[in-house]
Amino acid sequence: MSSPDKSNILRKYKIVFLGDQSVGKTSLITRFMYDTFDETYAATIGIDFLSKTMYLEEGKTIRLQLWDTAGQERFRSLIPSYIRDSHVAVICYDITNKKSFLNLDKWIKDVKLERGDDVIIVLVGNKSDLANDKRQVSVEDVEQLHNKIGSKFFIETSTKANHNIVMMPMIMLMQSQKLLILVLKIKLHNQQVHAVKYCLYEHIAIVII
Repeated sequence: MSSPDKSNILRKYKIVFLGDQSVGKTSLITRFMYDTFDETYAATIGIDFLSKTMYLEEGKTIRLQLWDTAGQERFRSLIPSYIRDSHVAVICYDITNKKSFLNLDKWIKDVKLERGDDVIIVLVGNKSDLANDKRQVSVEDVEQLHNKIGSKFFIETSTKANHNIVMMPMIMLMQSQKLLILVLKIKLHNQQVHAVKYCLYEHIAIVII
């Protein structure tokens, strides 16, 4: 009996979105999944889940599992179990709300307690369309935290203005050393960012182009 072709195995990658209530976690996921934005705010109750299957070159298929968590304190006890087996933790804050930034420490602590250093941490500051008039969190503040905790990268986004939202993720599996390359095409003011940034994490490289 022939062994199964490992290249056809469906690989799954769990991405958990964390952060205070109303920072825009659900909007980020909705914009990524459907390229839409809803002005009406509705708090996430408990945990929500969406998945996206992507068909790659050479017949490879992967599935992104996006876990949207509630930011309210009454749901905090649910969070650790969803962090536990995640590959990426996207920790969000609102750049117009200083408290949401200061509270990143507790979300980072939750991730570290459950996953140690065996997870990619990404810091996302949402609502950048309000930066000129209502900014309370400076880029320097975030950069300092980024360097302190060793996150893979940080970025400011606006789901409303469709600014810096990941539009087309392509994941390619390299057989050599089982290197996983995530190529994230980021839409910035309707233009592709040409600078290339490599964020290495053991066998994972994130390339932003």
